[in-house]
Formats: sequence, structure tokens, C-alpha cells
Amino acid sequence: MGVSETPDGVGYRLDAGVATIELRRPALDVALRGGLLAAVRRVRDDGDAVRAVLLAAQGKHFCVGQDLKEHARALECGPESAFACVRDEYNPLIEALHALTQPVVVAVEGACVGAGLGLALCADVRVAAEGARFATAFTGIGLAADSGLSGALARAVGPSRAAALMLLGDRFGAADAERWGMVHRVVPDGAATAEGLALAQRLAAGPTAAYAEVKALLRDAPGASLAAVLEREAAAQLRLGATRDHRAAVAAFLARAEPSFEGR
Repeated sequence: MGVSETPDGVGYRLDAGVATIELRRPALDVALRGGLLAAVRRVRDDGDAVRAVLLAAQGKHFCVGQDLKEHARALECGPESAFACVRDEYNPLIEALHALTQPVVVAVEGACVGAGLGLALCADVRVAAEGARFATAFTGIGLAADSGLSGALARAVGPSRAAALMLLGDRFGAADAERWGMVHRVVPDGAATAEGLALAQRLAAGPTAAYAEVKALLRDAPGASLAAVLEREAAAQLRLGATRDHRAAVAAFLARAEPSFEGR
């Protein structure tokens, strides 16, 4: 399937089980936010045809966050009007991304700041170009955080480092992000999307039912008791043990063959 051309600045392509969502411009204006939410909902609606998701950008930057020119115009009508988009647009987008059962890969080139960083942290696997640069950015304009950043950043790099990054607003590069465990892999500039696609294709060929269970376990583990974690793992293993994927993979292992996964 070719890339869907849309006026909102978001491209969508479904090919060989990988749904690619592509940002066509870096600033999150109202049209781009709506287009992203529509694309994520399209992943949901495409159902089993989507086995993995790639979130990437067409330009030299991944996402610079909120369009501040648009925001400044909205502020003229007052803060209630200007910040209605947080509950009405940003929150549904972040919730929709987190609700995806398919593994999500993000490819970051250039700037990834503010709400753009919040978007990137919705992914399960993150690839960054060597020249990628990150920042929380919110306190620099007298704000706190949105897009789930306060929770996602703390989970990614730990509460102490997250506090420093959010309070001080310092920029950091791909090497730091990789060292802190926020980024899975760093690649040469210009290669992030290709590497992200390769990882998404690898995931699409894998045991997608197991991936969905892994995502749910990781999502629910923070704050849960050991007993609750163990029970959830046991229930997940029982569900997966009844799948054709598991039985076929065990048989393939015993036959010293490569397993083939159907996601059921």
C-alpha cells in the first residue's frame, strides 16, 4: 500500500505488516495533532493487518513540539482556550499510542523536544541518529509538562535524572540518551528511519501475540507487588501457551528449524 497523502501533514503507509506514520512537518499545530491521532486510530482500525508500527519524520527534525506561533495566537483568547488542546488533543493522542498492542518503533533525526519527546517516549523501541538532540523544553517557556512526559521520562531515565532534565531544561544528545537507556540504538545521521524500518519489519515477522502480552506486562509492572507481577506473568504464559505460534515455535526449535509466527 502506498503512502496516504493528507493535508494535515501526516503520511500513513501499510506495507508487509508495518504501518509507517510519518510527520511531514516538525511543529505540532492543530492539523498535525489531528492527523497523528487519525493515523494512530487507523492502525487500530486496520487490526491484524498491522503487526508493527514505525513513527518517523520526513524532514530534518523529528518534532520540535507545539507550534508556538499558533499557541501565541491562542493565548490572546486566554489560557483556558490556549490549553484546551492538552485535554482535547494531546491526551487522546498519547493514550491512543499507549493503547496500541503492536510494538511501536520511533526513528529520531534532528530535534526531538517538548511534546515531540513525549511522542518519542510512547514508542517501545527508539532509534536515534548521531546528531539527534533532545530536550524537555517546557520550563524554558514557563510551563511544566504534557504529553505524558513527566511519567514517561522518569520511567526511561529514572526519577532523579528526569527531575534534572525537566527542571533545568538542558539539551542532551543521542549518545547521552543511549547511555541512559532512553534510546535503544544510535545510527549515523540520515539512517534512523531505515534502521527503524528494519527493526519494525523484524518485529512484524515475530510473535506479535507475545509482544502484546509483553507490552501489557511492562505497562502494569511499575508499582505492582511481586505477587501481582507473578500472577500476571502466569496468566500471560497460559494464554500464550494456547496459541498456534507457541506450539509451532516449540516444534520448530526441536526440529532445528526457523519458526514462523502468525500472531495467533
